[in-house]
This record gives sequence, structure tokens and C-alpha cells, in this order.
Amino acid sequence: MVHRIEELQSGRILDNKTLCEIFSCSTQGGMRRSLKTNTLVIVSNHVKSIYDDRWDDDVLYYTGMGTKGDQSIDFAQNKTLAESDKNGVSVHLFEVFDDKEYFYRGIVELSDSPYFESQPDGIGILRDVCVFPLRLKNNNAPIVDSKYASKAFAKQSRKAKRLTDKEVCDRARNASTRTGSRNTVTKQYNRNPWVAEHAKRVAQGVCQLCQNPAPFKDKYGEPFLETHHIKWMAKGGKDSIENTIALCPNCHRRLHILNDHSDIQLLTTKHP
Repeated sequence: MVHRIEELQSGRILDNKTLCEIFSCSTQGGMRRSLKTNTLVIVSNHVKSIYDDRWDDDVLYYTGMGTKGDQSIDFAQNKTLAESDKNGVSVHLFEVFDDKEYFYRGIVELSDSPYFESQPDGIGILRDVCVFPLRLKNNNAPIVDSKYASKAFAKQSRKAKRLTDKEVCDRARNASTRTGSRNTVTKQYNRNPWVAEHAKRVAQGVCQLCQNPAPFKDKYGEPFLETHHIKWMAKGGKDSIENTIALCPNCHRRLHILNDHSDIQLLTTKHP
């Protein structure tokens, strides 16, 4: 049982109660300041958060505090994090891939100056947010198992299915195409669940390459199609509506094996 911050090792999974006891911080929020321990706990929640946090190899682009309207660099814990290279506050990063599980990554520091970018709020309205480029101080921190990222994406995808066509379309259009990538046990490119769900709804259960119906329905009763980036993300393609289509498993595998030019040309006519 961990009782002190000094005993906490990277890779440890805590519940919220234990986290708060160790750091003497609030039980809520993505940025939790503790005067008692002189720490700032930041939580990158990949399941419930509206924020577009993303890794690009070893740098986490972390979205600041404020759920409505434009964010301010001088607001509350945004200011604490922005000045963490000189205010003496120790910044500790947790990631959430499953409900109520806080995966400790370690102490982080600013790798570059904070900046602003456009992101949608909880109802899809674009606003300016603070983005903090952060890097783990401990270069020996364990790499996250790819199963965690996959689990988080599956939960987000189920959430996307509960939205209306318009809500999915709005979120997909406003989603950042700069999803980055993170080092897992195998390198995995992050995907936006709204863009993936939008592509499947446009396809209406029909493969956009062979034009045949989905070969079967999944356990939720939905036609089983897989989303594919016409220009692969590994080659600079964007995770956008225009670059994402829905395919049957056979055609999806065909594209990844052959990547035939005629198939690609056909698919470029299929985007919304």
C-alpha cells in the first residue's frame, strides 16, 4: 500500500480515494493543486474528458483548465502549470484509460512554451484552449500497454453511437486532425471516435470499396465495418472526415496488403 508520494512508482494504478490521500488534493477535476504537498496533479482522462489531450511520441500536449468559452493562461491552475518551471511546484501526471483507474506516469515538466489552439467544448462549439507541451522527467518510465489505449477508444466509440447523426457530424468536423501518436508496446496512432463513427454512418452498412453489405453484425447489432484512412496516418494522412472511410474486413486487409492505386482512386470519391 502506497502512503507517500516518494513511494509512488510509475505504472502504479490507483483509485481516486488513494490518489487524493497521497497528494492531499481535491477529489475532482483534471488539475488538482495541493498546497500541503506543493504539487499539481494533472489527469489526462481518455474516457470521459472533453479535452483533446494527445501524445506525439514522448511529448503530451495537455489541454488546460476551463470547460466553457475561451481559456486563459492566467486562470487558476493553468497559471500554476505555465509557471511550473520556476514556481517550485512538482507536477504529477495520471492517465485514465478505464473508469475509476488512475494510471501514474510520473513527474512531468514543460518541454516547450504553452500555446493556444482551437478545440470544441462539451457541446461541439469551437473555442481557444491552452495547450501545454509536457515531457516525463523520468526517461525510464514504463511504456503503456496498447490494451489501455484500445480500451479507452472502445469506450469512446460506444459513447459516439449514442449521439445523433448531427452531433456526430459536428464533432467529427470540429475534431483536431493532429492526433499524434504514442509509444505503446507496439506504436499506435490515436484515432478520433467521432470521425470513425461518422464514416460508418455515411456507409450505412455497406463497404465503400466492394459495395457489398457488411459480412455480419457485431454484438451490439451494428453492421460490422472497419474504418480506414485513405492516406495512412503513418505516411502523413489526417484523421479527418475526408480521409476516413468504412470497409468490410476483407477490403480493409486488401488495402493494407496491396494499397493498390486504383482502389485508392476509387475511395477518394467516397468521402462525404
